[in-house]
Amino acid sequence: MVRPRNTAFLYAISCVSLVLGTWIEPSVLDACPGYKLTNPVSQGAAFTADLTLAGTACNVFGNDLQHLTLAVTYETENRIHLKITDANNTRYEVPESVLPRPNGTFQGSPSDAAIQFNYTASPFSFTIFRTATNEILFTTASHPIIFEPQYLRVKTDLPTNANIYGIGEHSDAFRLSTFNTTRTLWSRDAFEIPAGTNLYGNHPIYFEHRTTGTHGVFLLNSNGMDIKINDTDGNTALEYNVIGGVLDFYFLAGSTDDPVELSRQYAEVIGTPAEVPYWTFGLHQCRFGYTSYVDVADVITNYSDANIPLETMWTDIDYMDGRRIFTVDPTYFPLPRMREIVEYLHDHDQKYVLMTDPAIAYAPGEGYGTYDRGTELDIWLKMPNGSAMFSVVWPGVTHYPDWFHPSIQDFWTNEFRLFYNTTDGIDIDGAWIDMNEPSNFCVLPCENPFQQAQQMDLPPARTASPPNPSATIFADSSSALNKRSDEINLLTPPYAIQDAAGAISSLTSWTNATHANGLVEYDTHNLFGTMMSVATREAMLARRPGLRTLVITRSTFAGAGSHVGKWLGDNFSAWSEYRISISGMLGMAGVFQIPMIGSDICGYAEDTTSTLCARWAMLGGFYPFMRNHNSDTSISQEFYRFPVAAQAARNVLDMRYRLMDYLYTTFHQANLDGSPVIQPLWYKYPKDTATYPIDLQFLFGPSILVSPVTEENATSVTVHMPDDTFYDFLTLAPFIGTGSNVTLNNVDFTEIPVHIIGGSILPLRVNGTMTTTQLRQTDFELVVAPSSGGVASGSLFVDDGVSLVQANGTTSVTFEYQNGSLNVTGTFGFDLGVNIADVKFLGVEQAPKNVSVSDGSGQLKGVSFEYDAGTKVVEVSIGIPFNKGFEVRLE
Repeated sequence: MVRPRNTAFLYAISCVSLVLGTWIEPSVLDACPGYKLTNPVSQGAAFTADLTLAGTACNVFGNDLQHLTLAVTYETENRIHLKITDANNTRYEVPESVLPRPNGTFQGSPSDAAIQFNYTASPFSFTIFRTATNEILFTTASHPIIFEPQYLRVKTDLPTNANIYGIGEHSDAFRLSTFNTTRTLWSRDAFEIPAGTNLYGNHPIYFEHRTTGTHGVFLLNSNGMDIKINDTDGNTALEYNVIGGVLDFYFLAGSTDDPVELSRQYAEVIGTPAEVPYWTFGLHQCRFGYTSYVDVADVITNYSDANIPLETMWTDIDYMDGRRIFTVDPTYFPLPRMREIVEYLHDHDQKYVLMTDPAIAYAPGEGYGTYDRGTELDIWLKMPNGSAMFSVVWPGVTHYPDWFHPSIQDFWTNEFRLFYNTTDGIDIDGAWIDMNEPSNFCVLPCENPFQQAQQMDLPPARTASPPNPSATIFADSSSALNKRSDEINLLTPPYAIQDAAGAISSLTSWTNATHANGLVEYDTHNLFGTMMSVATREAMLARRPGLRTLVITRSTFAGAGSHVGKWLGDNFSAWSEYRISISGMLGMAGVFQIPMIGSDICGYAEDTTSTLCARWAMLGGFYPFMRNHNSDTSISQEFYRFPVAAQAARNVLDMRYRLMDYLYTTFHQANLDGSPVIQPLWYKYPKDTATYPIDLQFLFGPSILVSPVTEENATSVTVHMPDDTFYDFLTLAPFIGTGSNVTLNNVDFTEIPVHIIGGSILPLRVNGTMTTTQLRQTDFELVVAPSSGGVASGSLFVDDGVSLVQANGTTSVTFEYQNGSLNVTGTFGFDLGVNIADVKFLGVEQAPKNVSVSDGSGQLKGVSFEYDAGTKVVEVSIGIPFNKGFEVRLE
């Protein structure tokens, strides 16, 4: 969310240090002595040793530690856990309460594993190599490890023109440049999501893809860090520069032929994505700047009148009284009228989501219950002297909750229970949390936050006239770790990471702020957003026991996707940010295991245009999380505001809703094993080197290729079509890819090129609807899209779409096609209550002489079919209940 406008100049000053992070000649670091390995002990899948400084200390950013310990464990056939720690003192590590560690299950010999660890004793270096090929995947040879109190350095060589993905959150190309690239991991409020800087979240994982296979490296460390990739000296290398914690690496073997396997292996470490309710895949609408409850109600009505399916209405901080969380403005958003809006939405099978920020207004003696209860429990993040830390955010002077406090979950759950209740509160269906880096408007040195809040006019006065409290709405609607040593510099560490906000406490919490368990923000800063996410999800689950929930956050750390979804932050209404949203989505869903991901459609800040909004609507229809959202300083951009965007939205939502069960099934599979919901092309075509840099096309699930138009005013797009068989999603006509670029012409602003990948069977609804409730009452059709070899397969998972535990059972169906025969088998525990209307067979060269359908009890009578010679489609009308298996045979 954009900062107050009158702080822009101060914020600009604070960003002067953008490129002034610490730099030191690499040869100086490479000349450091490193360590000597002694006392090696191998015991089955475990290896331990001592590391002793091998020569005169470099002491580049502090005193080199003299003694370290090394532990290497083969945890699975495909995963090696390598950990280097201080031998004499306990150092901060990411708490297991935040990211539980995976269990090791490997029982064999290291030689049986897919990857292996090898080392040189003096000076110590280690190598991870692939067993089958002896190919080196990671090596510290020639690059000594440096381990100091506030500086850890590990460097590995990479192949020339290495294909590196991940290390986010960032707004750069999906494949990271190997030329002088620094990825800084330190959460910040990153308005405009500028390229080349640290953003909201932190994911110290990278995937490297080669024609010989794909592997991954995860550094489990939440401290600030610069990860540098550079090839300027003739060699390509990747270097970690970390300002605290320990070296805690997970090396993942991946696969020699299936990149998706690497995603599954990473999910074994950080957890698989949470399942979300079925309704969350509908269209969401939000804006920062709805002036009153009347505005909100009008938007709901206008979407219905425009015949654009709106599933969920959102409201930003506008609804709050003085921008204090867990309040409503009694004049502009009075509670009875807000409850009326929720009741209307629920009566029309629609949903409601509100914003909840972390910063809680400092309001002693003002009767603000949330502040009073938090103060009584003493759950605020503290300064070293024991006083509650002050910040300046939307309500003015505020405190931050301490997510490590033993009473924090009870406090947060109780606040949700009191405010978001069904009887006399606002019965929200999902939660939206923002500003949780945490964001702070107070500019360093922030000696007087009260004065700064006053200068920034926080909270701001209302600028619109209040609505009539009896205004008519919906009138004509149609539808326990040790503390750090005192010698550590928590505010200005000797190695300065390239934080775009400046000093590491700039525009966020003080890094010497202390948690109830003794941990400091210097170490845990990057966990703040994820910990708030987990607490919010638990609060939502407690207020609606047994029901799944949707929580969308801004700041994330590794493992956040097991609890929540995310949006890509405060982008701009610009074609460049339309394009980069694809890269951001590929990173979050394809690498970081956060599949419920999307960008603010049409852009958040500045003014969109009708054609940009139309194109973005088409692209946004293939974000897993589809939300139109913009700022209070921009023109209104609800899709119905522009005729071309309205038609684009109607078109793409019809496609999306027909595909919704396919998407839901894909999410279910992700929850089971981490298979990515959104994929880059090279996941599917790992030997096609032309796909490696592509981040303007993507796979929506395993079977849909999306190729949006990405240039302003263009009605054509040049795309890469791999060597495979494809079918146009709308016309169903076949297209044979040859592994080359093709230009698709005459793509209207209300269209988007979408292809079904050969070898797929899609379970589609026969048409879109206005709500997902209606959609679940709509018949299915199956689309059989054979590969060049004449085979195809697919699956469908259906449950009640909302429950954590499925009391009414589940339905899990498998589709197989070969030799002209489609077999549908599975378990039908959940009653779908709809029919299979028809089956469409694509790529059929000539009309069949006969089509037969049998369902196990005999051959069905009265089956009809039609053949379209132009599109080569056979459509078989069936019209049978979808409650058991059946077979369709073309003869």
